Amino acid sequence: MALSEEPAAGAREDGAEEGALARGGVLEAFGDGAETRELLGRLRAVLGDRAAREGVLERFRVIMDKYQEQPHLLDPHLEWMMNLLLDIVQDKTSSADLVHLAFKFLYIITKVRGYKTFLRLFPHEVADVQPVLDMFTNQNPRDHETWETRYMLLLWLSVTCLIPFDFSRLDGNLLSQPGQIRMSIMDRILQIAESYLVVSDKARDAAAVLVSKFVTRPDVKQKKMADFLDWSLCTLARSSFQTIEGVITMDGTLQALAQIFKHGKREDCLPYAATVLECLDGCRLPDSNQTLLRKLGVKLVQRLGLTFLKPKLAKWRYQRGCRSLAANLQLCAQGRREPQTHAETPDGDADDDVPEEVERVIEQLLVGLKDKDTVVRWSAAKGIGRMAGRLPKELADDVVGSVLDCFSFQETDNAWHGGCLALAELGRRGLLLPSRLVDVVAVILKALIYEEKRGACSVGANVRDAACYVCWAFARAYEPQELKPFVAEISSALVIAAVFDRSVTCRRAASAAFQENVGRQGTFPHGIDILTAADYFAVGNRSNCFLVIRGLGGELMRQAVCVLIENLSLSKMPFRGDAVIDGWQWLINDTLRNLHLISSHSKQQIKDAAVLALAALCSEYYTKEPGEVDPARQEELITQYLAELRSPEEMTRCGFSLALGALPGFLLRGRLQQVLAGLSAVTHISPEDVSFAESRRDALKAISRVCQTVGVKAGGSPDEVVCEENVAQIFRTLLDCLRDYTTDSRGDVGAWVREAAMTSLMDLTLLLGRDQPELLEAQVCERVMCCLAQQASEKIDRVRAHAARMFMALLHADGPPIPHLPHRGDLQELFPRSDMASVNWNAPSQAFPRITRLLGLPAYRYHVLLGLAVSVGGLTESTVRYSTQSLFEYMKGIQHDPQALEGFGGTLLQVFEDNLLNDRVSVPLLKTLDQMLANGCFDVFTLEENHPFCVKLLALCREEIRKSRDVQKLRSSIGVFCGMVQFPGEVRRKALLQLLLLLCHPFPMIRKTTASQVYEMVLTYGDVVGAGVLDEVMAVLSSTAWDAELPLVRGQRNRLCDLLGVPRPQLVPKVPKLPIPPTSLSLVPLMWASLCPPRSVCVWQLFQLEPMVMLEPSTH
Repeated sequence: MALSEEPAAGAREDGAEEGALARGGVLEAFGDGAETRELLGRLRAVLGDRAAREGVLERFRVIMDKYQEQPHLLDPHLEWMMNLLLDIVQDKTSSADLVHLAFKFLYIITKVRGYKTFLRLFPHEVADVQPVLDMFTNQNPRDHETWETRYMLLLWLSVTCLIPFDFSRLDGNLLSQPGQIRMSIMDRILQIAESYLVVSDKARDAAAVLVSKFVTRPDVKQKKMADFLDWSLCTLARSSFQTIEGVITMDGTLQALAQIFKHGKREDCLPYAATVLECLDGCRLPDSNQTLLRKLGVKLVQRLGLTFLKPKLAKWRYQRGCRSLAANLQLCAQGRREPQTHAETPDGDADDDVPEEVERVIEQLLVGLKDKDTVVRWSAAKGIGRMAGRLPKELADDVVGSVLDCFSFQETDNAWHGGCLALAELGRRGLLLPSRLVDVVAVILKALIYEEKRGACSVGANVRDAACYVCWAFARAYEPQELKPFVAEISSALVIAAVFDRSVTCRRAASAAFQENVGRQGTFPHGIDILTAADYFAVGNRSNCFLVIRGLGGELMRQAVCVLIENLSLSKMPFRGDAVIDGWQWLINDTLRNLHLISSHSKQQIKDAAVLALAALCSEYYTKEPGEVDPARQEELITQYLAELRSPEEMTRCGFSLALGALPGFLLRGRLQQVLAGLSAVTHISPEDVSFAESRRDALKAISRVCQTVGVKAGGSPDEVVCEENVAQIFRTLLDCLRDYTTDSRGDVGAWVREAAMTSLMDLTLLLGRDQPELLEAQVCERVMCCLAQQASEKIDRVRAHAARMFMALLHADGPPIPHLPHRGDLQELFPRSDMASVNWNAPSQAFPRITRLLGLPAYRYHVLLGLAVSVGGLTESTVRYSTQSLFEYMKGIQHDPQALEGFGGTLLQVFEDNLLNDRVSVPLLKTLDQMLANGCFDVFTLEENHPFCVKLLALCREEIRKSRDVQKLRSSIGVFCGMVQFPGEVRRKALLQLLLLLCHPFPMIRKTTASQVYEMVLTYGDVVGAGVLDEVMAVLSSTAWDAELPLVRGQRNRLCDLLGVPRPQLVPKVPKLPIPPTSLSLVPLMWASLCPPRSVCVWQLFQLEPMVMLEPSTH
């Protein structure tokens, strides 16, 4: 492929490669500099070792390939990489194989960054010309192993050709010996170029670059340009595209000619252009089956056409306003700019003569638009755009008319595709005047739905994609008022293509074109809303397009009808007793029953609309007299809705829960106990509906709303109002839901339930405190506040902030103060009313320093500590940092208060004991304990041997990890055991024993982690190991491969046992669980005692152990 080849058709100038988007691997800088330098420095060392050489080469290729999508990141490093490699090339002592290897590396860099950027870094002084030429004398054009060397040398030679001196001045005396004339440098370069233009490898492409730089030099064009063109035309004339050799020869020659007419001056090339065009016509390249030759033929034709025309921009072209961002922003700041009217400028070039050859060029380009290959059509489209930019207005309009002729149903899909590409190019360059838009938009709308049946399949996806490209280009090319008459047609066509086209490329192209129009035109109706639902990524999934984005029609209609029912009911339309009410009720029920069939993005809106419609409908049409319920309607509605709460569909439960919550008070009268019981049942977690967090959330919302609707009355009936008989059960339901920590693939979905429970608790407590405070029991109030404090100290920012707001709302209630709040005076001092507005409870840095103050209040300590344990041992960096700092600040303040420290320790142990084997709490709690022990929070307890706190903590930790295969839990426990070594006495001995047992754990990761942390522990607590054996202990810990086989590791572990004075654990085989007669049970301990070593643990426990379990030696 030619080095100057343009991007493939369909490429967007501003679009990112889809592959890069899919990978998401956007790099910020070249991060492999050190390794690259090391690889390049090893070339001499690995030259003799084939395997090592190939390994270095492959590794370098892998590094460079990472930057294919962002090659510009290599730019700051190209110079030193090239210098390292050229030092090898220019070193006279370097062997030929080493030079070839260096050029391989240079080629890899060039392939990634592109030869144009790389060229300027080659040395290009006068002194470099001769050495580069001399290197060609040792090259074999037929050696396929070293083609990279020849490719790079040709590129190097092409840049040395740019020296500003006549080549004849470098020749000196050409008569070296009598009768022998030395070849001039000019002839040598031309000979090299001509010889490599016909080779079969990639050096052919570099030779074309060399020719374009060399032949167009001022000194060379006078002497050699005509001869080279003659050679080229003769080569083309005698070559045939029917043979492989002919294709290779024609490829190199056409590349060279295209490059010459691209880079050469017009006045130098014009005398030869007609001759070259004549020869090109004779080659009959459109008849070739070689895509590359046809593409090069089109490129050369357009370059010849541009040579015939003067290089100037047409004055008549359309120019869209101001392209400067600063100027546009200034206009926007001054106010909405006035629409600009573009008058057609008189054509000042109409009198210029247009050579007759131009018509032949355009004809060939129009033929190229219908070529069977996309790359040829794309090249022809750009050629037409470039040519039209130099033509008079009338002739350019004729070209547009010829392009529009491609859009005939007698033409193939290739012609339609090429025509779209050409229109996009013309529009992008301002050569498609607004007067032509009527005709152009008409054909583009047809192209957007183009499809042609061929056999069992159809074609046309490329046409539709190109039509989207035209719309994309027009968005950038024209002022909004120019496209305004066509906005409705274009926008609807693009939306249809983006949603319904079966080709993913077409859907994405239509979405991108629609987005471009929304952003640049600003006139597309509902543009942002449509883009939100049908963006580039959303339309990539076919089922999402067909089933979600189009909304199934019914989704939009259901929501609209529900809104209509609500408004008609609120308007008190005279439909009481009419059959239409039953139809409305059926629609609402059907909507709530089938919520699970509605797309996720519409589900909430439709659910809310249906619930609002139900509330309005019931309030207006379901009463006989004002405030009097229709008993039959009440029975039917309540019974049906309660039955729907037991539906196996979660969304159905959600809908009917909210529906019950929305019922007016007269429908709930006499049925309150049933409604509350049904909603309470929805909040309970059972194995079959454990993941129904949304239904539990909505049921809690409904309970709160029902309570607000019916009101409270201490001596009332439980079927009528919230009263003394049912208030305790309501509180119990709400408080139980604060323990919902359900997780699934969506994360902590239980947080939705806890938030709803907290809101409902606040609403109910405030309602009771305002109307019937005697119904609030002290125990209930204490539990509510403690549970809110726990949630306010946990790890999820959103939940923590919500809990804090509920806590503050109850503490600083606007009405009568809530009775029985524990430590009310202390709370008001710690949390003044001003904190409600000034504190950002979402921010861990502001929340945790305030929440930890509650640790000093005994009633709140347990729950706050339970929440803090989860936060301190969590994963979020900010949460862990600020919760840890706040906890340690509190611990620092009670270090000299033994009573407070004992109370804190006892509460901590109680939290641990209550949540034993509850991984949600126990794992982060172990991490919290590790940090507290490491930071000396319990140093006071080291003064007493076997302090009760230490003894119980050790027992709880051992129980937590017993038979556990949870790696995270085991790793967390290691730090706790290491920290407990600081406590003297039996606690230290048992902690050491537990660590030594973990050194032979079945999991290699646990063994390695244990060894690493024990090593740090020995360094931290110097009194644990005697000075005489310290060095040996450290050596064993650091030098042993703890991830090796267990028999090898066990020997080193036992050696540590001896050094630390801890009895070695014993290996005991698993005992088969055979049925044992009851009379024989008393003999089992004696039997096993005779088989076990003297210091083994209670052997009766062996029946419950796994194979080869290591047992702790008994002290009894």
